[in-house]
Amino acid sequence: MTLSNHSRRVAACVLAAVTGAVLMTSPAAAATYAGECGAGYRVVNSAPIGRLGTVFLAYSSASGKNCVIAKRHRAGSRVVIEAGLGVHPVGPHWPAYQGDRFTSYAGPVRLAAAGRCVDWMGRISGVEGGKRRTNCG
Repeated sequence: MTLSNHSRRVAACVLAAVTGAVLMTSPAAAATYAGECGAGYRVVNSAPIGRLGTVFLAYSSASGKNCVIAKRHRAGSRVVIEAGLGVHPVGPHWPAYQGDRFTSYAGPVRLAAAGRCVDWMGRISGVEGGKRRTNCG
């Protein structure tokens, strides 16, 4: 093997390694709300769940209810996904809660809270996202 052939092979290996690393570290497609709360609900807030997904807070002005969905960026094998919602301040237990092993999302969980601040969260495989004392009116 000549030095130039060796250099070309090394360069090709480096390029393949760098390309593979870029592909592996590219962010997953972001989770999007797809009307899981039902007719009349619109997203009013959201928060990341680490790099695993997004938790969405939706509201229906017709019913005065809030709704939470915790959704993975990509569906896959069953993992623990949880969604919680409560009037601020939430105590040790979420008044509206769903948690189990799901492939895509937990929820919808709904709670009447028109004109009141809410605490809401989503958790995927132990990683939590959400907000406290929001959407107060």
